Amino acid sequence: MIKLDEKIITRIKQLAESYGGNRLILFGSALHNPSEARDIDLACDGIPGWKLYEFAAKLEDELQTPVDVIPLSPPNKFTMYIEKKGRTIL
Repeated sequence: MIKLDEKIITRIKQLAESYGGNRLILFGSALHNPSEARDIDLACDGIPGWKLYEFAAKLEDELQTPVDVIPLSPPNKFTMYIEKKGRTIL
């Protein structure tokens, strides 16, 4: 079970910005069915290259929860779906 209250969302946004993130979308089970979620899925713009994976690792350390982070750019069918169905948090 994943609990994403506003305090956690705020911390996720702060960390994303500290790594250069300028857009962040929450999607997947943590958004749609948090009681059964096993991880947090995020799509991000603005964090280059390996920094994206450093960001994900830092989130996992702080939240003590598995985190999957994917880049929003370049756009593809999956990222367009995320943009439609996800929750923009940054």
